[in-house]
Amino acid sequence: MARYWTTQTYYAQPDLETLKRKAESSAAKAKKKGIVYEPVIIEGRNIANTWWGISWCENLERYADYENRIDRGKRYVRNGSVIDLQIEEGKVTARVQGRRPVPYRITVKISRLSEAKIDAIMERCGKRLENIEMLLEGKFPDEMKEVFMEKGGLFPAPNEINFDCSCPDWASMCKHVAAVLYGIGARFDKNPLLFFQLRGIDVERFVDVTIQNRVEDMLANVENKTSRMMDDVDLTKIFGVL
Repeated sequence: MARYWTTQTYYAQPDLETLKRKAESSAAKAKKKGIVYEPVIIEGRNIANTWWGISWCENLERYADYENRIDRGKRYVRNGSVIDLQIEEGKVTARVQGRRPVPYRITVKISRLSEAKIDAIMERCGKRLENIEMLLEGKFPDEMKEVFMEKGGLFPAPNEINFDCSCPDWASMCKHVAAVLYGIGARFDKNPLLFFQLRGIDVERFVDVTIQNRVEDMLANVENKTSRMMDDVDLTKIFGVL
């Protein structure tokens, strides 16, 4: 006999072919309404392949708050269930196809960084960066990984992320939300600058100010001689020049 506190509802997981068929149907219906979805497409075995995408996923997985739940989204993002994902300042909106005909709506909100925190991060970036040309090209070398992933860095901590899903799952992070979080990492593979947009950072200003700080630091030390520097007398003795 069923009882109030012990009765649970179990939902059969749809197979890949069913999910794919429903996803195509949802996209077709949206297109008729003039809505164009931007699906997350995973190519190959890895969800992400670039430094940005991989680091985003690693940052999510290293938090104990998520470790037991986030894996549930891998299957969904790999099989193409994230049929739409839009990134804007401080927010990600997405649709994930599940067992129901209508895709679930997911919203992920990420806290904006304070100006003071951005300034502190830019100062650390300037001190650790050796190749200014890479920064000018919008590339961020591996030596800056610590700056992004360390506590208080640019990648968000669990308390800086809030999410919501229209599915009936009572868990705060359901498999649909987890799929979207992985989908964000895959999207960064295609366009790393979306990361800065998500965190509310003007990337051009970020690069310009970081370079300016680095140049000012170099100019401040230009008069400081080291044992590796030789004066005119040393040059005369060694090379015989006046």
